[in-house]
Amino acid sequence: VCIHRVRSCSSIRFIKSKYVCVFDKSALKFSHQQRLFRTSAVSCGQIVQFKLSDIGEGITEVTVKEWYVKEGDSVSQFDSICEVQSDKASVTITSRYDGVIRKLHYSIDEIAFVGKPLVDIEIDASKGVAPEEDVVETPPMSHEEHTHQEIKGHKTLATPAVRRLAMENNIKLSEVVGTGKDNRILKEDILNYLAKQTGAILPPSPKAEIIPPLRKTETVPAAPKDKARKIPVPVSRPIAFSGKDKTEPVTGFQKAMVKTMSAALKIPHFGYCDEIDLTQLVQLREELKPLAEIRGVKLSFMPFFIKAASLGLLQYPILNASLDENCQNVTYKASHNIGVAMDTEQGLIVPNVKNVQVCSVFDIASELNRLQSLGSAGQLGTSDLTGGTFTLSNIGTIGGTYAKPVILPPEVAIGALGKIQVLPRFNGKGEVFKAQIMNVSWSADHRIIDGATMARFSNLWKSYLESPASMLLDLK
Repeated sequence: VCIHRVRSCSSIRFIKSKYVCVFDKSALKFSHQQRLFRTSAVSCGQIVQFKLSDIGEGITEVTVKEWYVKEGDSVSQFDSICEVQSDKASVTITSRYDGVIRKLHYSIDEIAFVGKPLVDIEIDASKGVAPEEDVVETPPMSHEEHTHQEIKGHKTLATPAVRRLAMENNIKLSEVVGTGKDNRILKEDILNYLAKQTGAILPPSPKAEIIPPLRKTETVPAAPKDKARKIPVPVSRPIAFSGKDKTEPVTGFQKAMVKTMSAALKIPHFGYCDEIDLTQLVQLREELKPLAEIRGVKLSFMPFFIKAASLGLLQYPILNASLDENCQNVTYKASHNIGVAMDTEQGLIVPNVKNVQVCSVFDIASELNRLQSLGSAGQLGTSDLTGGTFTLSNIGTIGGTYAKPVILPPEVAIGALGKIQVLPRFNGKGEVFKAQIMNVSWSADHRIIDGATMARFSNLWKSYLESPASMLLDLK
């Protein structure tokens, strides 16, 4: 039997061979096995290199913090692949393809570069998911392939789990109205959209469940009355005495702090300190805490501090401005995006509450709860960490009364709040009473802000906090 050509159907290629003379069944069977072996080798899926796309804000490198997949795992489109952390935010990278993970290009805590391969994914060539030029190297990702997809020119924000739910139910995200922060599409939005389409009645969301405050008859563990006698408990960390110096690279939020503080040293700082009597505010907060808990929000003092600062910025907008690098132009910011310094395991981060000038105290408290939850989990997005115009740092939650806060460029002012102390003070009649005293330390850019302006702003902010009812006159 003379065999001129052997055709492989799966690869649609022709494999030329020499004339083979077969004289018995065994020889013909052997040549047939050889042909089957070659066919199976060619029918393997295509390997595409999934590159790290541009995540914005001029970021060129990130640190791989966690892998959600390993080599050999099967993934679908929008499945989470890994979490990376830049010097500004943490971002979850999702898959572009359906396939099998064949190679992870980075280990945990290694630096990954934008535009370089992140993982190799084997896809089924018969499905035609990727174009032929993607077999060796994937071209740079377009805007539609970004972590946050843009559909019909509109930027839709949603987590991979929400995108997966929408895909399973054949729902276009562009048709769903998001109710989360910055119009982010939540799981409840998908379920509500399904309910409107099918007429089904959905169970209430777990987030909507309200836990009423404890009644007076119910007992809770009593907190120590004398806070001054509390002994600080050292943080338990494994102590290793290796006897050798240890060098670590500056990465993540610590790297961002190096850049920001280096730029801050170019600003001539002006300091101003004062004390505030929060006795009335402490009483007001105790009255409002149960009402906030009924709405599912934890109410701290910080929302009052932030709102009072916003009311003061309306009168002194120079403190909510920015100065260009050449010191030629001052930009007065329309929005009051007030940042709050947070101490997290990843380091110091400063997310900000957007548009405080149009928010109520309850709105601010709700947004602070969200930012604190995401900050503790290391999941704050870039939008939460950028765009700040004014900052408050509540160092009093850890300890201390006075501080010397450093301005965060391009902002021009920052305040540091000390701890609240019970101290003796005199009233108008000369009588000694027990007062709730907090100290505040301001720093301002002395190139455009003079001491008198800073003092007047501080006095107005102080008056709002010492007489909280006076804020009602200026609330809009």
